[in-house]
Amino acid sequence: MNYFEAKNLVFDYVKSDENGLVTTNRALDGLNFVIEKGKFTAIIGQNGSGKSTLAKNMNALLVPTEGTMLVDGMDTCDAENTWKVRQRVAMVFQNPDNQIVSAIVEDDVAFGPETLGIDPDEIRVRVDEALMGVEMIDYKKKAPHLLSGGQKQRIAIAGAVAMQPECIVFDEPTAMLDPKGRQEVLKVIGQLNAKGITTVLITHFMEEAALADKIIVLDGGRIQMEGTPVEVFRRADELKALSLGVPPAVELGLELKERGIDAPDDIMTIDEMVDYLCQ
Repeated sequence: MNYFEAKNLVFDYVKSDENGLVTTNRALDGLNFVIEKGKFTAIIGQNGSGKSTLAKNMNALLVPTEGTMLVDGMDTCDAENTWKVRQRVAMVFQNPDNQIVSAIVEDDVAFGPETLGIDPDEIRVRVDEALMGVEMIDYKKKAPHLLSGGQKQRIAIAGAVAMQPECIVFDEPTAMLDPKGRQEVLKVIGQLNAKGITTVLITHFMEEAALADKIIVLDGGRIQMEGTPVEVFRRADELKALSLGVPPAVELGLELKERGIDAPDDIMTIDEMVDYLCQ
């Protein structure tokens, strides 16, 4: 079952200067794709490729200039669907400090359910479950500004989870984190997807994209390729032409092939490469 379906999706940013001159910047140019319910999809591309604009079209923060974005069969251009879409599709952004609105962790996690009008007793249950899910229940009485970057991002994710969405779109959630914080957040993302939550991860870290079921590659607002990580990363030369790389394990596999060692194409992670080399 398709959860997202884009049909000739176009999005233009329109602005006017002080003289009334109107300029248009096409950020998305005729996208066609589907994302299946319950799957983990990564979207990669250089800065300015349209990734964040696409993310905002996925939960109706933006709506298409032309074409259609369907979310669970609902057209985001239909104003009657806007609230329903946003209830189903939560978003977690790059900077956790921009998403935290309360001075106490548990109050921040409760904010989303409160806006949905959920019963207070149910909110209490949701907050505790969400914090346990991201391994932050022991910090529920803490002030967010005392937490590390990775911990703050896990609080932001808990706030999204407490709304019980069917899908979470992560817009470069690890971009501002150190390696330890990145691993903390990726672990939570994997656990959420394993529970059946449709997951979309926008990232510029190729090793993160390698964890997904499917990768969509954007450049200049257009889809340049899509497929499984193995299908996408075996096209390393094309990715490099788009100023994108491949995961370190894939890069090592390519170098081994150049030296006459026929390493498997499906090695995506360092752990998998270590296992192969030790055999």
